[in-house]
Amino acid sequence: MLDLNELLAATIIFVGSHFILSSPPLRGLLVDRLGLRGFRLLYSLLAAVTLVWMVQAYVQAPLVMVWQPSHFLAWIPLLVMPFACILLVAGMTTASPTAVGAEAVALAADPAPGIIRVTRHPFLWGAALWAGSHMIVNGDLASLIMMGGVLVLSLAGMHQIDRKRELQLGAGWGPIKLTTSVLPFQAIAEGRTTMDWAGIGWRRIALGLALYLVLLILHPYLFGAVAVPW
Repeated sequence: MLDLNELLAATIIFVGSHFILSSPPLRGLLVDRLGLRGFRLLYSLLAAVTLVWMVQAYVQAPLVMVWQPSHFLAWIPLLVMPFACILLVAGMTTASPTAVGAEAVALAADPAPGIIRVTRHPFLWGAALWAGSHMIVNGDLASLIMMGGVLVLSLAGMHQIDRKRELQLGAGWGPIKLTTSVLPFQAIAEGRTTMDWAGIGWRRIALGLALYLVLLILHPYLFGAVAVPW
């Protein structure tokens, strides 16, 4: 259980450091001492180091099954991951008022272009879909710890980012909050905005699906398991 304890510690520090460093009191103190650029460098460095530690501990953790996944469950990631990959790609390539250092986007003529009209947190939803679908299909304790940590960070991070942006932007956050939603497609379903297919663009969808196919093909070599449950 030693390796599982290390994985638990790494996951707690990885997830906790994001929330602690982003808390207004500590963030304000560090920005005053290090400057905004220095704070972001520290934040990114700590996130990278703890992520590597967490993944390494996960790879080395013993296999302790919590439940035995059925053949049916193995199809869940196959169906979920295309959408997760599209959200990840679109989230990383679309200007968003919720992205780090992109507060000025809120003042643009269209502060919610493309995928942001689907959800204002596309990257985090992509990560959440990856984590949740793989927790279900893996069924082991190490996966529950690491992927559960990523799931908590993704879902709770959306609320924290929204609260931080509202404090930073004040009234400027109003139009973004009105025309977008945390829950995918909620703002569209409620008629508060419309789909922006042109803003998403076929290239982002194609790149997302290409990423999915690459991960599918390389899955046995990268993760030691065949992704397709034949």
